[in-house]
Amino acid sequence: MKQYGIRIRLLGNNPLRLPHLLGEDWESFRWYASEEARDCAYTDIVKRIPYYREGDDPAQVASKVERD
Repeated sequence: MKQYGIRIRLLGNNPLRLPHLLGEDWESFRWYASEEARDCAYTDIVKRIPYYREGDDPAQVASKVERD
């Protein structure tokens, strides 16, 4: 059964990438049973949060992934 997921990584300048915190290679996956469910969740993950201060940007990168 094919799975559809979202891979989340931290940007290079994120302080959480320090070795004593999450580390440089930290990543997280969220898996979904259908491509439609994954795409809906992806839209929510990548949209800009309205309460960010002006000039602040998300410190994570999300990308769509698939596996058999």
